[in-house]
Amino acid sequence: MKKYFEALRKCPLFYEITDENLMAMLKCLDAKTAAFHKKETILAEGEPARYIGIVLSGEAQVIRVDYFGNRSIVADIQPSEIFGESFACADVRAIPVDVIAKEDTEIMLIDCQRIIRSCSNSCEFHRQMIYNLMRIVAAKNLLFHQKIEVTSKRSTREKLMAYLLLQAKKNESSSFEIPFSRQELADYLEVERTGLSAEISKLCRQGVITADKRRFRIKEYRPIKEEHI
Repeated sequence: MKKYFEALRKCPLFYEITDENLMAMLKCLDAKTAAFHKKETILAEGEPARYIGIVLSGEAQVIRVDYFGNRSIVADIQPSEIFGESFACADVRAIPVDVIAKEDTEIMLIDCQRIIRSCSNSCEFHRQMIYNLMRIVAAKNLLFHQKIEVTSKRSTREKLMAYLLLQAKKNESSSFEIPFSRQELADYLEVERTGLSAEISKLCRQGVITADKRRFRIKEYRPIKEEHI
């Protein structure tokens, strides 16, 4: 487990927990690790919503697929970040999304019940971990509402600019790199890729943004009346 300490130290679930206590905690929680190849399913829709996952290395994506097979990216999960906590804490019967390895990825899985129920050893760090988990769930709730704010826009252009402006604010810079390819960005915004590519090209021609693969720069943005795509 020690080889994963660098990633675990940065994980918000273990905030203000010492290395010594962290090792004891992982044993107490019966934490398991597993490796997944690129595009392999880590958690599948319909499985019991039991585990909280931590990305130790690599990258994962939370994907929602509707009845007609339309794919939407819910979240991009980087090393030291967690997933599945909202479903596990809500005690829903089955997870309603898929979690997929975006590249070769190592994951730690922890049974949520071992976190939210104090163990018989009354570990001194358990209360801190429960507090950390509450903060994570609250923060994820804010991110969920942020995505709704983006995807509820009427047009592809409005969705794209809402997302780019949020990224600029997050990075505190008008120039930034996003974690998505064009297809992934289309899936996240819940729009067609062709329409998205057309809007990116149009915004570049109008001098609103510059775009080079995943890197964007907002030059000057003023809402412009445009045709809906």
